[in-house]
Amino acid sequence: MIEVKDLHKSFGDSEILKGITTSFEQGKTNLIIGQSGSGKTVFLKCLLGLFDYEGGSISYNGKIFSRLSEDEKRNIRAEIGMVFQGSALFDSMTIEENVMFPLRMFTKLNKNDMRERADLALKRVNLDTAHNKMPSEASGGMQKRVAIARAIVNRPKYLFCDEPNSGLDPKTSIVIDNLIKEITEEYKITTVINSHDMNSVMEIGEKIVFLKDGLKAWEGSNKTIFRTDNEVVTDFVYSSNLFKKVRKMYLEENS
Repeated sequence: MIEVKDLHKSFGDSEILKGITTSFEQGKTNLIIGQSGSGKTVFLKCLLGLFDYEGGSISYNGKIFSRLSEDEKRNIRAEIGMVFQGSALFDSMTIEENVMFPLRMFTKLNKNDMRERADLALKRVNLDTAHNKMPSEASGGMQKRVAIARAIVNRPKYLFCDEPNSGLDPKTSIVIDNLIKEITEEYKITTVINSHDMNSVMEIGEKIVFLKDGLKAWEGSNKTIFRTDNEVVTDFVYSSNLFKKVRKMYLEENS
């Protein structure tokens, strides 16, 4: 579990995060949503330890990150897997080498053990014959699955995903959503997803934190979001006629 208490982050005179308190549960897909400029990217980078913050705390399974020694912080970072928005694969490396990269950084495994671990991760994302391909030979959906394999190869306790469906077609997006959810449940990972994709919110949003102007404006689940009367949330979520119709149908069926 990740717990956030009264988190504040500023750049100069501009306060971006204005006292956020929430938690992200183990074994669940936790989503951060909000409009551009809401603070969700800064929030994610604080969770990752990429940004320092002026007030509040972030704890990983009870360990407050800011109070840890540098060695202890490194140990936490070694327990984190990251799926970047653009996959961020190394063009000069094969798919297998890309997946092995975190093992080279954070473990002392020999090359055979690293290859075995990479093979298991690639099998888990259904890419067991892609080891020797280059990223340029893979489709967008395949590249995203490679990024997920790389993120889980070190068997992390925490998985962060930044817009994992960016640039993907709707069908492939569903595949990636389902894969992330399955892996989260299977390995009991604390997964945090930064997303603007409302399909993802409705499909896999077991815990949703909605940010507005650097504040937590609402939190709940993909089930309770249909029932909320919070106008800030409904204006964002139901900006399209499709979701307005879906909400109306849901409320009628459950009235």
